Amino acid sequence: MRQTNKQLIDPSSRRHAPPRWDDEGRDWPNRHSSMFIDSGGLNWHVQQMGTGPVIVLVHGTGAATHSWRRLAPLLAESFTVVAPDLPGHGFTDAPDPSRMTMEAMAHDLTALLHGLGHRPVMVAGHSAGVAVLARMCLDGAITPAALVSLNGALLPIGGRASRWMLPLARMLATSAFVPRLVARFARTQGMVERMLADTGSTLEPHGVELYRRLVSSPGHIESAIRMMAGWRLDQLAGELPHLAPHLLLIAGSNDRTIACNDADSVRQIVPGSRLALMPGLGHLAHEERPEEIAGMMTELARDLGLLPRALAAAE
Repeated sequence: MRQTNKQLIDPSSRRHAPPRWDDEGRDWPNRHSSMFIDSGGLNWHVQQMGTGPVIVLVHGTGAATHSWRRLAPLLAESFTVVAPDLPGHGFTDAPDPSRMTMEAMAHDLTALLHGLGHRPVMVAGHSAGVAVLARMCLDGAITPAALVSLNGALLPIGGRASRWMLPLARMLATSAFVPRLVARFARTQGMVERMLADTGSTLEPHGVELYRRLVSSPGHIESAIRMMAGWRLDQLAGELPHLAPHLLLIAGSNDRTIACNDADSVRQIVPGSRLALMPGLGHLAHEERPEEIAGMMTELARDLGLLPRALAAAE
């Protein structure tokens, strides 16, 4: 593993160009904390900030490190925060399409963390990012004291959605035209705003603009579709009762992407887990109310003895 400058050529395994660091990333949130790391054949975009016990943040499908733009600096007051762009997302290279699965992402992220020398005491994920972290915990690849699920996608999609969403994603993943089409529509007035509104969340204009940049990138869209097409949660759901870290489930009551009832179902499955419901917030609750999320995570760290008493008393 070595730290490198971001290359602006397209990886050969990708049909569409990724976002460009010198263009779409020109004023990326927390840009001063960004670095590019070679690991497992990929050039990863990773943000690292703060000092103290290590906490790893993993975003969900279709997002990137911008998702933590306000939460990460708050956590950095107590932790060393490490936040990567997942493979094919944001400014991290895309792997071979066969590696856009939960298991492969968990393996590749494990290698990245080991190469960086990080042993996280707490990990937090949003949506599909929670599943990646849960897989790593169940495999013993990481052994944090706590896993925080932010509107986590830990259960298989049920009902009618399971009969059309996955087949549709698999079909779209084979098309070179669809990512270009989505990226083109993303540049039209109001499309990204409607997409975000459909999550049940309300973001500030800058947050909307950052999502617009990502959705306007065919390479980013291509990887998000491939990730959805390769996602399987049945086995993970069956193993959840064996999850070792303390599980804190934070769910927005207005989440229109993953029903908050799913979080309560997971709470009943995982012994000792706890659910915190955030009234009125949507799927991007951690972007809407980062101060409250940071408070809950810091309080959990205190309860588990992960923060020095002197530091906790000073806050």
